Amino acid sequence: MPRTADKTDIPRRLSEAGYALFNQLGYNATGIQQITDKAGVPKGSFYNHFESKEAFAAQIIRNYGAWVDKAWDAAMQDAPADSVGAMRHLFASFIQHHENTGLQGCLVGNFAAEMAESSATCRAVLCGVMVGWRERLAELIAQGQAQHLIRSDLNALTLSGFFWDAWEGAVLRMKVEHSTQALKEVVDLMLDKFFQP
Repeated sequence: MPRTADKTDIPRRLSEAGYALFNQLGYNATGIQQITDKAGVPKGSFYNHFESKEAFAAQIIRNYGAWVDKAWDAAMQDAPADSVGAMRHLFASFIQHHENTGLQGCLVGNFAAEMAESSATCRAVLCGVMVGWRERLAELIAQGQAQHLIRSDLNALTLSGFFWDAWEGAVLRMKVEHSTQALKEVVDLMLDKFFQP
């Protein structure tokens, strides 16, 4: 197996392999040997970079959260100025991502379903990522409330939490139905109906 002087190369390869396998097989059905084989690195090198499979999974969740943040930033670069239009544009970009990647679902949602009860470490990281997303969406909602485009009888964080809960449920339905229609329906119902002032 090729060696590299780049100290970030092996952790990056392991992380990419872990992300792909966790998405495809789930946490419990993925072994360290499978991860190192897919990454093309010796099995022993895994423990040079990660103390356990659980710690590795927590890092994959952090990486995924950071990737979503970057995708969010990219989508907002050419989003409409009004907050409702910006949210519609943002979630359209997420829907497009799901269509482009084979409707695998959300790694955070998948891990939450599989690991929230069995790993306190992963549960804490999942919670942090999800809270961050809710708070970020709440900022857009608060802007919409200030613009009188979104109802103000409920606070922005409550509306954001409800949106994310519906979105993650629709992501599960997407995987079952193998269609993004449920995601589109959630966005339309939230922005055109439920969020209206």
